[in-house]
Amino acid sequence: MVALVSVPKIPAAAALSSNQERVLLVRLPCNPIFPIGPIYLADHLHKCFPGMPQRILDLAALPVLDVQRVLLSTVDQFRPTLLVFSWRDIQIYAPVDGRGGNPLQNSFEVFYARNPFKRLHGALGGLRLMTTHYGELFRNQGLVRSGLRQACRYHPAARAVLGGGAVSVFYEQLGRSLPKGTIVSIGEGEPLLEKLIQGASLDGERCFVVGESPRPGLIHEQPESRPKTACDYDYIASIWPQLNWYLEGGDFYVGVQTKRGCPHNCCYCVYTVVEGKQVRLNPVEEVVKEMRQLYDRGVRGFWFTDAQFIPARRYIEDAKELLRAIKAEGLTGSRWGAYIRADNLDPELAQLMVETGMSYFEIGITSGSQELVRKMRMGYNLRTVLESCRMLADAGFRDHVSVNYSFNVIDERPETIRQTVAYHRELETIFGADRVEPAIFFIGLQPHTHLEQYGFDQGLIKPGYNPMSMMPWTARKLLWNPEPMGSTFGRVCLEAFDQNPGDFGRTVLSLLERDYGSAPLQDALRAPVSGRAALATAVS
Repeated sequence: MVALVSVPKIPAAAALSSNQERVLLVRLPCNPIFPIGPIYLADHLHKCFPGMPQRILDLAALPVLDVQRVLLSTVDQFRPTLLVFSWRDIQIYAPVDGRGGNPLQNSFEVFYARNPFKRLHGALGGLRLMTTHYGELFRNQGLVRSGLRQACRYHPAARAVLGGGAVSVFYEQLGRSLPKGTIVSIGEGEPLLEKLIQGASLDGERCFVVGESPRPGLIHEQPESRPKTACDYDYIASIWPQLNWYLEGGDFYVGVQTKRGCPHNCCYCVYTVVEGKQVRLNPVEEVVKEMRQLYDRGVRGFWFTDAQFIPARRYIEDAKELLRAIKAEGLTGSRWGAYIRADNLDPELAQLMVETGMSYFEIGITSGSQELVRKMRMGYNLRTVLESCRMLADAGFRDHVSVNYSFNVIDERPETIRQTVAYHRELETIFGADRVEPAIFFIGLQPHTHLEQYGFDQGLIKPGYNPMSMMPWTARKLLWNPEPMGSTFGRVCLEAFDQNPGDFGRTVLSLLERDYGSAPLQDALRAPVSGRAALATAVS
């Protein structure tokens, strides 16, 4: 048991003024994706408090064995009064190698393999994953404790804030083991940090103080709406020595955000609770100004980090306005990618997307069966998606498309599998088989989602369960691979891992087509109202 650091509450009279604050933003170790969150936080604070010293420390860009030493050394040198930790991710069930191995493969070997040696292999792999998972939890919480403890040597009233994607989802669980007094941020951190530095009350903010109980329903409160201005990358470069490490990395995408929020109700997704359902557009001129700064620093690939680049049809004209402005800016040779709702296009928008260099996009339709798309509350019209994809092909799009499929959805059965196969083959006809990648991902039971509530209602999980657990008896429930198709699909995935793990998605689709065939495309585009009630009406 590691002792927790107890941080006393600071009386209002003792609170530091903004010109006395020193802010260290620390991204905890994770996959080294461009850290847009801490960058935007630092930029916002600089605009609010121009003279306040800040520094960004990205521990994801360091060897794991060095992170503790570098953190403490940085605290010694910078002597922050406020440490802002960003925790990006905690657990994921995906068919890709990650930290500690391939979680989906290991799980399926344990749960579905017939060969006892294969099951033993999966168990050993799962043990490595568990060790890595719990080791990361212990390490990251230890970094928060040790960083805060070191800062308190120089400023006894130093404070810590913890936020990020992982924290927003697992805030209740993490809040039980963080240093007492740590402020846990849910969702967006800009308004919270601004008020904290001003010494203003945090009542009503999406946060809580460790040692106190979070407000019921905190995750479902809507974030504050405010326009975002272009990030000042000259300033970011002055406080973050690692910026060039990312920009000089070569052929990759750098994040730029054009909006926040997602208006949809996909039953398994946490975007709507983390970012809120209200879509908040960033001013076009500010987005382009930010892209120009990055372009002038050598960036040619941009990733629009929005939950959805075109979240609904009413945002089509906004997307056009942005792309026209990007085109007018003359960012020659640049390219971009994004998650898109491919049912929200028209011919003019498709043409602009191609002309401005869209080189990659992802569609998260989850299933090629309109019936299952409806039951998962996704709001997609699969017929319209096909029409939009044809628009893009007609406009000259000849690049890469990733289409997310999950075969562990409610009411999955041979009929709906055949429909998904048919739908994917039509996408291949539109774009070319070599350009359309079926990405197989699993819908896990995530906290604060409709699917979690469905799990409660069906008795699959019980209130008080630990969603961060990697214990087999919990992991199997969180993996969410319901019968009658669960074990069958698990074995198909195992066969795909054996045959061609480097092209897992295409191999899975081929095996499913081998075993079940392909339905007429029109069957995939129909959504009968008979059968089990849609999840939309199965939960509150």
